[in-house]
Amino acid sequence: MYILNQELFFPPVQLANQDGMVAIGGDLSMERLLLAYRNGIFPWYNEGEPVCWYSPDPRFVLFPADLNISKSMKTVINTGRFSFTINKAFTDVIKNCSAVYRKNQQSTWISGAVINAYAHLHTQGYAHSAEAWDKGELVGGLYGIRIGKIFFGESMFNKKSNASKFAFIKYVEYLKRQDAQLIDCQVYTSHLQSMGAKMIERNYFLQLLKKLIN
Repeated sequence: MYILNQELFFPPVQLANQDGMVAIGGDLSMERLLLAYRNGIFPWYNEGEPVCWYSPDPRFVLFPADLNISKSMKTVINTGRFSFTINKAFTDVIKNCSAVYRKNQQSTWISGAVINAYAHLHTQGYAHSAEAWDKGELVGGLYGIRIGKIFFGESMFNKKSNASKFAFIKYVEYLKRQDAQLIDCQVYTSHLQSMGAKMIERNYFLQLLKKLIN
């Protein structure tokens, strides 16, 4: 396992272990985070541990054209119950994501250091949030990194049924209009699979990354 130091560097993702871990250590500086995403790597670790960097194989992605909107979600959208915004409440979204309980996870990986790092990326135009509102209350949303024609999704939260799905659908539709070609969902969830996400080989993901990142 490669241990990072102050040098701005990542080893080839082909050296990752069977869980997809590429390296340990380093920091969450904007320069290192952007280098990671541009190389198909993302941070994922528990609070209080060294930063762990991953590039799993296979990779879980959504091609925007494959977005599947169920009949029930079409009804939710058409009722107008939720309203949608982009980048109106980034800090609130990431803080809500940090509070989400996840099975088999002892603590949130979205620590104060992670929140600060991505908040800085947001001020620099790289990190974005999508929000679902119900009568002025933030009830769902997601955040991630946008580079070139790829959106790297990081986390979602849901306070009311279907709110995060609503935000995700509306944001994918927005990305399609922006000519985004790929949404990186990182690791498998049945929630996103039901909306059209699928597994692809890491080598194929890296080929797409090279093509779409600039």
